[in-house]
Amino acid sequence: MSSERALGDLPLTIRVSPTARRLRLKVDTRTRTVLLTIPRRVSRRSALAWAAGHRDWAERALAAIPVAAPIGPGTVVPLADEDLVLDWDPSRSRRIEARDGRLVAGGPLDGLQARVLRWLKARALAVLEAETREFGTKAGVMASKVGVGDPVSRWGSCASSGTIRYSWRLILAPAFVRRATVAHEVAHLVHMNHGPAFHALVAELLGSDPRSARLWLRREGARLHRFGAR
Repeated sequence: MSSERALGDLPLTIRVSPTARRLRLKVDTRTRTVLLTIPRRVSRRSALAWAAGHRDWAERALAAIPVAAPIGPGTVVPLADEDLVLDWDPSRSRRIEARDGRLVAGGPLDGLQARVLRWLKARALAVLEAETREFGTKAGVMASKVGVGDPVSRWGSCASSGTIRYSWRLILAPAFVRRATVAHEVAHLVHMNHGPAFHALVAELLGSDPRSARLWLRREGARLHRFGAR
């Protein structure tokens, strides 16, 4: 159950959780709102008083969110380890193609961003499916299904059914970051936990320490979520 309030002049969403064990304040980098999670047995009044004591933190976190980055002619599109300049000409077809350091596009300007996002999501799915198969072969397992979405708080998830889903925005990150995320989720097909055996398998599949990838996402993840936002 959730409701809308304000933390001073900051928009605040309150969510009462039956499973939460402690108060939690979080900033949504896409909606630029603050989320307060309250355990069921904690009063709303005391929870709001606690949140008020963390208002300065929330203001700093909101101020640190990169500005929205809509997509248009001349936009620099980060594609794995290459920055492509969006080269748009209305006389071209609507087909989008990566070529010679450019993302070549045509068709009407209206809808250009939507076409670029569809292309990026399709590219992400193809790459992530291939890398999931690659790491799955190494681990001796196979995902039952691979999909992409646009979650706020997760870069990947693995269900007990064997379905793995990724954020399509991983295609915007460097390859070492994307591949570390894939290795992480494939390792969950073997170990549905975060124990020592799991972490050892992630490092074995990746062939390197994944901590630098996790650090990169903590530092730069908000920027990826603002790409294509208006």
